Order: sequence, then C-alpha cells, then structure tokens
Amino acid sequence: MDRAIELTLEQEFSLRSFADQVKQMSREQAQEFLLVQYKHMMIQETTYQELLKKNW
Repeated sequence: MDRAIELTLEQEFSLRSFADQVKQMSREQAQEFLLVQYKHMMIQETTYQELLKKNW
C-alpha cells in the first residue's frame, strides 16, 4: 500500500462540481451540511464494521 490512491477522472470532476456547490453555500448551510455528512460517515463506518464482523 505504498502507492497513493488516486481518484478517477470522473471522481475528480465530481469533486470539482461539489466544491463549486459548497462555495455557493452560506456558512450556516455549510455547517449543517458538514454535520449531516459526518453522521453519514459514522453510519457507514459502523455498517462496514458490522459487515466485517459477520463475514470475517
């Protein structure tokens, strides 16, 4: 795993599009969005952990 993980061209485009959307958000919108995203990341991590427990 010495090799750095790189994004595909499609992912790079998606990231740029997302960055443009974020720039148009108000501070309050951005803060709320970050909280929702963080919650989703936590749910995703828990889901992965549960799947690994069941399939390991």
